[in-house]
Amino acid sequence: MTTLFENYQQLTGTVPEQTWTWNLYGAGVDNIGRDNRAEMFDVPKPDADQMLVRVDAVGLCFSDVKVINQGSAHPKLYNRDLKLEPTRLGHEATVTVIQVGANLQGQYRPGERYAMQPDIYQNGKSTAYGYTLPGGLVQYHLIGKEILETDAGACLLRVSDQMGLGDAALLEPWGCVFASYTQRRRLLPKAGGTMWLIGQPGATEDYTFSHGLESPATLILTDVPASVAALAANHGRRVVVRDGLTVDDYAALASEFGDGGFDDIVMLAPRSAVQVSEVAKLVARRGTLNMVGTEPLDGLVEADVGRLHYDYVAFIGNAGRNIADSYGEDRNRCDLRNDGTAVFVGAGGPMGQMHVQRAIEQKNGPKVVVVTDIADDRLAEIEARFAPLTAANQRTLVTYNPTTAQRSLHDLVMELTDNKGAEDVVVCVPNGGIMADSATFMNENGMLVLFAGVPNGTMAPVDFSQIYLNNAQLTGTSGLTIHDQTMVMENTLQGNIAPAVCVAAIGGMHVAKAGIEAMIASRYPGKILIFPQLLDLPLMGLNELAEKMPAVAAALGAGNTWNTTAEAALFNQCLVAQP
Repeated sequence: MTTLFENYQQLTGTVPEQTWTWNLYGAGVDNIGRDNRAEMFDVPKPDADQMLVRVDAVGLCFSDVKVINQGSAHPKLYNRDLKLEPTRLGHEATVTVIQVGANLQGQYRPGERYAMQPDIYQNGKSTAYGYTLPGGLVQYHLIGKEILETDAGACLLRVSDQMGLGDAALLEPWGCVFASYTQRRRLLPKAGGTMWLIGQPGATEDYTFSHGLESPATLILTDVPASVAALAANHGRRVVVRDGLTVDDYAALASEFGDGGFDDIVMLAPRSAVQVSEVAKLVARRGTLNMVGTEPLDGLVEADVGRLHYDYVAFIGNAGRNIADSYGEDRNRCDLRNDGTAVFVGAGGPMGQMHVQRAIEQKNGPKVVVVTDIADDRLAEIEARFAPLTAANQRTLVTYNPTTAQRSLHDLVMELTDNKGAEDVVVCVPNGGIMADSATFMNENGMLVLFAGVPNGTMAPVDFSQIYLNNAQLTGTSGLTIHDQTMVMENTLQGNIAPAVCVAAIGGMHVAKAGIEAMIASRYPGKILIFPQLLDLPLMGLNELAEKMPAVAAALGAGNTWNTTAEAALFNQCLVAQP
């Protein structure tokens, strides 16, 4: 005999005539829904190029707050009048195909499950599911060319039947986390680009450039040694010599040759932190600044940490004489170091917890994981939830609250690392000052990951000397691709990660707005999952299930964590009341 949840998965029921929906009609929480309630609309019929999908689960994401606060002024809404053309939140969604239009027959079939990939480009224009396109806080909606025919193909990821609904919905935020440990930077000179090589007046060192110098179409030389000038001439590229420049001349040079920024910059024997600060401003998006030297700078460099996150600029270097040794992925890592100490700053929220969980479960990952947050209840939840994972993976978990601790985070990290500093520091707080401070307790060859985004132009003092002297890494990423979601799904199926461990609360369709308000207020120490098909499921933390839904609570995993067994128990209990 099949269970109610199995019948749900096998589409044995009928499609209702109407669907509950939470539309957003303007800026502010009050504009979610009508009169503080969801609305009912007719379930639409797909045309030949569309399909009707059922929304099974939606994760609530704090990035939606920007949409709520800005309304039509949000950059992905292009100033449209939301009162006349509302949008719908819910970009972390998983759906099941219900009906397929004539022209899509054979490509999609009823019963197939998909995770949404919300970051969409069509003809180069940026749109997004849950922003420009109405998202998943609805029971049923149509999918057409706006999602199926994008610049990257269909923005849908076919989900394995072995995955739970919550796991599938959370592939999107988890994809963002996984993306931050994949190489987004360009680490070789750009083919056909413009390279600026800067030396020191009167320098006579001999340099080589074993590979990569043939790539740029234009080479601009400023005070370079004769050895470098000879290398440039031998490659037959356009070579321009501009000696004797000062930092005041750099911006004009960039405007003349680099349209405001150079694809690649090489600095030989840098000494002045002020000079490096000015040069770093002129690196183009996805450009490289390669520093080659043997002496430290005379101070800290003012680095644009916003551009590190959003523009994927690469700051690289080496202490030898081969300029090319700085380039390539083999030299420039982007993942956590094996058996090291990893510090996650401001990681008490849902996304930070995902970083922590990944580090704990990662094969060949860090040995010691340090988590900071300013809320003791979040840290206590992290300790309780991740205790089984920490023990199973033989890791050490340390939590730290800077507002109540008797010593600084710097001192704690130095004590844990025999005064060497952490191999990896991941910053989950959008604050330039905290980002700069986090770099101070990093190992000399460590990696600083800026996961939280601050606006471009946010400057922070950072020790760039360690980049070329000891191969320290500064990285940051924004967003994800469908490949990142696929990587998460594959790791889930292999048992390397359990996406839904981060879930702290659940609710049904009618409490979706209350869930958004709870998310904004940080009421729950983790992710909130909404199940649109469970209309009357109250909003509740997993710690409340033992009293309110004991059968579901009994199915939770170690550490009171959400899993597919609990999900099945939830649907079997709550679907009883559904028509």
